[in-house]
Amino acid sequence: MRRILTTTATALAAAWSIGCVEVSGPMIEGPDWKFPFDTAGIDFEWSGRIAQGDQIEIRGVFGGIRAASTPGSDVSVTARKIGPWDDVSEVDVEVVVHAGGVTICAVYPDVPGHRPNQCGAGDDGYVSVRDSAGGRVRVEFTVLVPEGVTFVGRTVNGDVEALDMLSDAFLSTVSGDARVSTTGIASAMTVSGSISASIGGADWGRNLEFLTVAGDIYVTVPSETNADVEASVQSGSITSDFPLTQDSSGDKRGTIGSGGWMLLLATVDGDILLERGS
Repeated sequence: MRRILTTTATALAAAWSIGCVEVSGPMIEGPDWKFPFDTAGIDFEWSGRIAQGDQIEIRGVFGGIRAASTPGSDVSVTARKIGPWDDVSEVDVEVVVHAGGVTICAVYPDVPGHRPNQCGAGDDGYVSVRDSAGGRVRVEFTVLVPEGVTFVGRTVNGDVEALDMLSDAFLSTVSGDARVSTTGIASAMTVSGSISASIGGADWGRNLEFLTVAGDIYVTVPSETNADVEASVQSGSITSDFPLTQDSSGDKRGTIGSGGWMLLLATVDGDILLERGS
């Protein structure tokens, strides 16, 4: 039980790690919410060269993020703001170039009494959203990522997807599903949603986590992987192509190959499936 509670808290903290995010009010209805009025779209486009090993980070609040690989050498990002005309103009998409790559954010109107909203890499950003005009706008991102450029996609209310990637990918959301397939490594976290991940890289260089509170977790790793595995559920089952030993009620652990970096799989209400890839 202690491990489940710990991993649940970790999932909540990680999913909110797009910075200090505060959202509330009646407009937060889920990733497929419908507006009671006509909607309009305004496009945003950015492209540029990012060195291999550096990252393109997308930070949303309301709306999904979808990434795919590209044979080109430039990262390409497009965004569509969807909402009432008067409100769409109040939400910006900002670009921050930094030493580790590029961060692109959906920036909503400042909330009186709170610090100004700011686009920044990692934990440097801050977003506070209330049921004001900005809370009625959804920003949908599409990203094309060259081989070797790390993709980081973070949102609060929406799905995050990175498919057929040729680089490492790290996804997080609060209300939505996370789906990733890559020749590299990946991690994915959500609170209310399921996770589907296929990892092609066998040499990780770091621990990998797949965490949710309400949802299933399906993860495939290469057969030649060397890792230690911990899997936790409270209400659900754990199925694995690799041998895992029951540690306590709802918890299993084991070793893939000769062991090494940690693979952590945790959900409170859902099933876990760990599969052996090619």
